[in-house]
Amino acid sequence: MSDKKQSQAVNAAWGGRFSEQTDAFVEAFTASVAFDQRMYRQDIAGSRAHAKMLQKIGILSEEDLSAILGGLAQIEEEIAEGRFEWSVAREDVHMNIEARLTELVGDAGKRLHTGRSRNDQVATDIRLYLREQMDFIRAEIVRLQQGILDVAEREAESIMPGFTHLQVAQPVTFGHHLMAWFEMLKRDASRFADCQARMNLSPLGAAALAGTSYPIDREFTARELGFDAPTENSLDSVSDRDFAIEFCAASAILLTHMSRMSEELVIWSSAQFNFIELPDRFCTGSSIMPQKKNPDVPELVRGKTGRVNGHLISLLTLMKSQPLAYNKDNQEDKEPLFDTVDTVLGCLRAFADMVPAIICRHENMLNAAKQGFATATDLADYLVRKNLPFRDAHEVVGSAVALGVKEGRDLSELSLEELQQFSDKIEADVFDVLSLQGSVASRNHIGGTAPEQVRQAIARARESLQV
Repeated sequence: MSDKKQSQAVNAAWGGRFSEQTDAFVEAFTASVAFDQRMYRQDIAGSRAHAKMLQKIGILSEEDLSAILGGLAQIEEEIAEGRFEWSVAREDVHMNIEARLTELVGDAGKRLHTGRSRNDQVATDIRLYLREQMDFIRAEIVRLQQGILDVAEREAESIMPGFTHLQVAQPVTFGHHLMAWFEMLKRDASRFADCQARMNLSPLGAAALAGTSYPIDREFTARELGFDAPTENSLDSVSDRDFAIEFCAASAILLTHMSRMSEELVIWSSAQFNFIELPDRFCTGSSIMPQKKNPDVPELVRGKTGRVNGHLISLLTLMKSQPLAYNKDNQEDKEPLFDTVDTVLGCLRAFADMVPAIICRHENMLNAAKQGFATATDLADYLVRKNLPFRDAHEVVGSAVALGVKEGRDLSELSLEELQQFSDKIEADVFDVLSLQGSVASRNHIGGTAPEQVRQAIARARESLQV
């Protein structure tokens, strides 16, 4: 069929009011089929549910329903196999499928749109699509979490410096540090779960904006499509995009977490730190400097965070001035939404593959923890336990650190006599708390960095992933 004939055919669906054909450029400019065709399975699922409901209330005959279901099955097969001919003239995924259905089954295909509009159709499709994609995203989050747990368990006793202001603060274990990543992702997974629960209501049946005069059964279609219930207000049903904004917000927070992880991987893999090594398959080289091994995967994830944050702002801006109900502006929700889905899934897959393969440089981590007087707080706590007020203890330790800076030695490398010049409460047992191992082991409470606590946290985490 020529584009002109296709245009005339599609205009038969809405063009009775118009006296001339749509301008070719405007036709292409307003079409969304290039990107919304990815929702074809959801559109077909919605049409199946709607057709069954129409037959249930007596609008469609058994013969019409059988023809429609058979035609939709053929169309789904054609699209999946790449044999379907998409047409810009038919605007979107909905009209392309409906037009093909009419070609296949005749008047039965024309009856399918009874009691619905493209407004509630697209709102339904997007919810179905996002609901499925969030299942994939949550599965990838779990896969990344499992990889983190494997490395954390392996490195539960591996000492490294903990930082504040990117300055050495206190010793921690690498396993404990990775469990902080796990906690970030646990919150991310819960945000997507909450988003799924809130959006799992069916707009189908809201029609253009006011509902329909046909005696439709919205509870039936909601059940058919796996929704918890129908939406309550027809105006809100077709114009609401909160669920898309909420999804993008959850995605932006997730990518922000992954960007922070990426920054640490980039720093740790640098020659200046050399705490870890990333396998070659996750890195690239330089076209001019043969010695380079660039951490491209974490760098790219760090960069893609800005892309996802931008999509969130796009959707917020898109919706901020729209009156009720549906407006053509809402066509602009799909490209940022789809790109957010693709970006999030790609970043998660890359990390879930990469993180379990991290190689730790234990000696370099340990040596770095010996710098910067990481056990200074342990010395202060030691003095407090000897009944010295904390502020006085803080001053004593500061004086000891000043000597260490002057001498170029860590606190654990100062002699007992040198330490005792600052307080007579310091005794030979002080070196038990000045060792890195002693410092880490002393944080033996829930949430602490002691290896025993790290292993318990890992056990609880593994159990939570099985729920």
